Amino acid sequence: MDIELITNILFATIRTGTPLILIALGEMVCEKSGVLNLGQEGMVLMGAVLGFAASVITGNLGLGLVASVIAGMFMSLLFGFLAISLVANQVATGLALTIFGTGLSAFIGASYVGVGIEGIQAWTIPLLSDIPVIGKIFFSHDPLVYLSWVLFGLVFWVFKSTRLGLTIRSVGENPEAANAIGMSVFKVRYGAVMFGGAMAGLAGGYLSLAYTPLWSEGMSAGRGWIALALVVFASWKAERIMLGAYLFGAASIMHLVLQGLGFEASPNLLAMLPYVATILVLVVLANDAIKAKLSTPLALGQPYRPQL
Repeated sequence: MDIELITNILFATIRTGTPLILIALGEMVCEKSGVLNLGQEGMVLMGAVLGFAASVITGNLGLGLVASVIAGMFMSLLFGFLAISLVANQVATGLALTIFGTGLSAFIGASYVGVGIEGIQAWTIPLLSDIPVIGKIFFSHDPLVYLSWVLFGLVFWVFKSTRLGLTIRSVGENPEAANAIGMSVFKVRYGAVMFGGAMAGLAGGYLSLAYTPLWSEGMSAGRGWIALALVVFASWKAERIMLGAYLFGAASIMHLVLQGLGFEASPNLLAMLPYVATILVLVVLANDAIKAKLSTPLALGQPYRPQL
């Protein structure tokens, strides 16, 4: 492969990995607080369809992104009310949210199938984008890619150096002890869940307004599920999430690269690569049960009932 092909692959890898970074960072914060939300796929799709619809109606891509974030947060609040306030089973509630979001997004988006818009354009950073190879790979993206890097740095800093990060971890490890020293477990968990919803909605907006500026039913293509596996793969660490997202992003585009290079195999078989990679990662992690147990927030998925 020549240098231009490698540059294009790395450029596409960053674009493809961006929605995974957004979803997985939001889910990591959510799980750090002790809440397991399996509704990421539904929130991504709702963010995608409502962001696209708002952009078509208003003609403003910025308002579309705002609508995407609000859609994700609204869906997360629905989950939070059921799973946190009403102490419903988190796994069942998350799965129901995905089913609900998938069906509702298809209903809302039926009239927008085939509608095209001019999506969010790339921001080429002066001087830096002119650097050979590196310039195109890192400094010729749309603003949401740069925003994903900022959000990664913010989440990393919060859990590394702030009291807020310590509070979220405390609630996720032992909510009873956190409550005993004056922390509001419900407020922390609601905040974490809403952040996760906002990130999932933003990822949906990225898909329908920047990555492929159109709406199609089920356009998330399982990214919500891959992001859930990515959080486990990363052992709930932000820096590993970024690395893992780009690895999965590379796997997602590799079938196109292999076809372009004349690799003789079924296109459908090659398109399975990112999902096969996800399964293999989970199998490897399952073999290291001790490490997985040490990394997992102790109260993850466990309902919290305050003592009266």
